[in-house]
Amino acid sequence: MPTLLREQGVPVATIATLTSVIILPWAFKFLWAPLVDVMRGPRWGHRAWIVVAQLLMGLTLLPLAFLDWAATLPLLFLLLVVHAFAAATQDVAIDAWAISVTPPEERGSINGFMQLGMLVGRWLFGAGFLMVAHLVDHTLAVLAMVGTVWLTTLVVLFAGDVDDYAGAGSIRTRLRQFLTTLRVAFSRQSTWLGLLLALTAFAGFKAVGDIAGPFLVDRSFSEGSIGLFFTMALLAMIGGSLAGGWSADRFGKRRTVAALVPLTAAVVLLTSLLDVLEPGGSMVIAGLLAVYLCAGLLTASAYALFMQLTDPRLGATQFSAYMGAINAGEAWAGFTAGQLAGRLDYPLAFTVVALLSLAALLVTARLRSQA
Repeated sequence: MPTLLREQGVPVATIATLTSVIILPWAFKFLWAPLVDVMRGPRWGHRAWIVVAQLLMGLTLLPLAFLDWAATLPLLFLLLVVHAFAAATQDVAIDAWAISVTPPEERGSINGFMQLGMLVGRWLFGAGFLMVAHLVDHTLAVLAMVGTVWLTTLVVLFAGDVDDYAGAGSIRTRLRQFLTTLRVAFSRQSTWLGLLLALTAFAGFKAVGDIAGPFLVDRSFSEGSIGLFFTMALLAMIGGSLAGGWSADRFGKRRTVAALVPLTAAVVLLTSLLDVLEPGGSMVIAGLLAVYLCAGLLTASAYALFMQLTDPRLGATQFSAYMGAINAGEAWAGFTAGQLAGRLDYPLAFTVVALLSLAALLVTARLRSQA
């Protein structure tokens, strides 16, 4: 969508604002995540939350098949915010479900494969669509997206909902137990360090990812070549995710994250320098692909670390707080980069946010004895 909006003449700053605003439900999903932990029983478990959320996700996407996006930006904003609210709720339930069934020693690899599934889905209606945009109109693409969301609901319905931490007793009893567990979890220093890590560690590559489409458009790349680039970026992230998950299980989750934060920032800084020397050159493209590789490495290993920091009885609430902080980090990083790119230029935007992401190193140092 950012790429197509830019091609229709929408300013980069407006696009960055859009992507930042629709991240907000993900940033604040921890506010209603407790409902997923408390409002569960034999007849209403994780699957019920996921199915209802996916139905709403499809309903909010349907109007996009028939709207002129650039001409109806306020309505587009509204629909996407509601969609993001439903998708964030679905994500809360899926994460809680995953934490309740995954062995701790395999969470790195499992997160790598979860990233694989997410990235393939993102490619189908992102770069994949750009590559065939001249053959498939936007209406058909959106309808196919809605159909995919609703069809995958069948996977959830027929899966076994194994849940070792399902609530027992009345809602009042479950709420009392939940509040006690929550109070203990958020009295731990490791919980707050995890939140700070989530706010900062991902900023460098998130800033690049949020405005990579407009960047390539402004560097005179064609729609087809942009689609090809994002396909290659997908493969880089997949490879990174699988390797990052394996590394987290093999070398330790905190240690892996601590090594990948400066590596990612260094790659972003190098790419920015290359764009100053030769704007949009082949080495810049190689640098961007390396950024996506680092993004996969860091994401899978960090998600495994956050699962390790989460009390399984608070699978929805505590893990959602970490994920919300990640998305809040993406919001500030994307907004900052978009404003700097619109007023100055892309290399400076990428450089500033990458340097800010290095604050995460202080957090990983404090986590040394706790994760």
